[in-house]
Amino acid sequence: MLSLKDIMPAARNDITTRFIVLEKGTITSEGGGQNKTCLVLVADESASVHFQLWNEECDAFKPGDIVHLSNGIFSYNRSNRLVLRAGKRGKVEKVGEFTMEFVESPNMSEIVWVPDPDSSSRYVQQSVISPISGIFPPLV
Repeated sequence: MLSLKDIMPAARNDITTRFIVLEKGTITSEGGGQNKTCLVLVADESASVHFQLWNEECDAFKPGDIVHLSNGIFSYNRSNRLVLRAGKRGKVEKVGEFTMEFVESPNMSEIVWVPDPDSSSRYVQQSVISPISGIFPPLV
């Protein structure tokens, strides 16, 4: 099982992890209402990340849910945001609620990633856009 702090952008569905849903964004429709999407802020004990839900997933998960993701992918979505998602080959399932330690910083979606000069199949962190979520700012 991978900690969120250890994920990096890739074109592979190989991320298996567990996290808690902290906050849920607005559900939007695309394609004449055929496809729904929404972003949620999720976290584990090491980091947070923006997670993209699709169609029935948008209604299935709520803040406080503990979710297991298998064969997920961390890549750019259609809005050019770096998000974790199940993709076509992945699976998300609720495995509990409210009983998980977490941190909100760093937010892995708020990091600028660049190709690793030593390995063309890997990315490395270049800089931090924000240590927290720009989409789900903390309550002050």
